[in-house]
Amino acid sequence: MLKIILMAALGAFSLPALATLNILACEPEWGALATELGGDRVTVYNATTALQDPHRIQARPSLLARARNADLLACTGAELETGWLPILLRQSGNANIQPGQAGYFEAAAYVQKLEIPARLDRADGDVHAAGNPHIQTDPRNITLVADALAKRLSQLDPANATHYQARHRAFADKWQAAIQRWEKQAAPLRGMPVVVQHKAFPYLNRWLGLQEIATLEPKPGVEPGSGHLGEVLAQLSRQPVKMVLRTVYQDGRSAEWLAERAKIHAVALPFTVGGSEQARDLFGLFDDTIQKLLTAAK
Repeated sequence: MLKIILMAALGAFSLPALATLNILACEPEWGALATELGGDRVTVYNATTALQDPHRIQARPSLLARARNADLLACTGAELETGWLPILLRQSGNANIQPGQAGYFEAAAYVQKLEIPARLDRADGDVHAAGNPHIQTDPRNITLVADALAKRLSQLDPANATHYQARHRAFADKWQAAIQRWEKQAAPLRGMPVVVQHKAFPYLNRWLGLQEIATLEPKPGVEPGSGHLGEVLAQLSRQPVKMVLRTVYQDGRSAEWLAERAKIHAVALPFTVGGSEQARDLFGLFDDTIQKLLTAAK
């Protein structure tokens, strides 16, 4: 009996640890990706929701508590969170998630960024020096970020490295098949002219071949006035488009105003996980995005 008890005790010590990493994700897409790669070895909390502008949130006390206990902070970077993340990092007192540490992860560092400005001037609106940060709208960028994030999880939790590697391989295979399916479905969209409310979709446009004709915001982050909306409407009389795109967290009144007068569709895209009833995970995010675009294109 004693021998059996000792063997059982030794076996218990040899079992891998579960849920060893606490992850704070700045945006839902990175929380969803961490869950795909980590499974039951991670606990994930999202600092923002799909209905919040990730540029502008509060470093509230509950968020500070999450940051203090985080093993990994996974954010977009490229200055997307510059209005609140530095405060969160400074007040968290958590040395492990500071820039330069293994517990600090910026997704935008692993992709080719678009719209890098030739000059920096606050008069130009909310311009990001590192380029447009909305990288998650191209699933090929998700592939690159997943590669880097899986390696980071293994670095932080080497005891479960084989677990992360296996989940990454499974995700990558499924994701690549999904990209091929989405590109086939979205083929009719290539070359289609669109208007956007905010400069939120350059990566989506590049991936699907959408042609951005105009932007409702006169400058990034600046709400359009009646004069600018009138100019865009006049432009569409010369350059017809199929739809005007916005994110779900943006006020839709300007897009609806233009859509009604130009006789086009106003489309609110989910933009991230949780942005619609169908976008419950990364796969659902792109399923719903493609479907909404195709429906408006008809």
